[in-house]
Amino acid sequence: MRILLVEDDKVLADALSRALVQSAHAVDMVSTGEMADHALTLGIYDLAILDIGLPGLSGLDVLRRLRARRSTTPVLMLTAFDTLQDRVRGLDLGADDYLAKPFDLPELEARVRALLRRGTNSTPDLEHGLLRFDTVGRRVFYEKRPLELSPRELAVLELLLMRAGRVVSKEQMVNHLYGWGDEVGDNAIEVNIYRLRKKLEPFGCEIRTVRGMGYLMDRSDAEA
Repeated sequence: MRILLVEDDKVLADALSRALVQSAHAVDMVSTGEMADHALTLGIYDLAILDIGLPGLSGLDVLRRLRARRSTTPVLMLTAFDTLQDRVRGLDLGADDYLAKPFDLPELEARVRALLRRGTNSTPDLEHGLLRFDTVGRRVFYEKRPLELSPRELAVLELLLMRAGRVVSKEQMVNHLYGWGDEVGDNAIEVNIYRLRKKLEPFGCEIRTVRGMGYLMDRSDAEA
């Protein structure tokens, strides 16, 4: 999933970005409210992690503008001032969750997972027949047998499973799986789909190509 991280503390931002990338998320980082407001107008993010105390526009100003555009992008607010008034203002403006600094990284990661699940109406385990994707542990199993997938393959599979029964275009994959700093070759998506297919096809899990549109995992019998 693609996340916008808005934090003016470079050390903290770098640490959070590394942790999120290790969990197979694409992360774009900005450090001011104006940059965040511009980035969020693109409408390509599955989640925004937004610090309140930003130079220029505050995080609350950015949130107010985001919701004024009727965007439903989930927002996790970060604040160094954990007062009841701050929490109430943020929630009233449309924040989905709040986290006070300092915080433990596992707690932030858990809140990120919860907000991403809420945004896609999914559960901690994504299942497709006998295939199970543990979104908390970032592991994939067929029955009880673990499958070894790269972080990028995990991200592709997660996106396809979350949208099972719907075509996912190449453009959507690029927008959700790659950040600004990532180099995306012309055939990057095809390569990842090919590698993922080679690992899944022995178990009867098919990723179909819909010519001119994108890729599709049909709903499993249980889902249908």
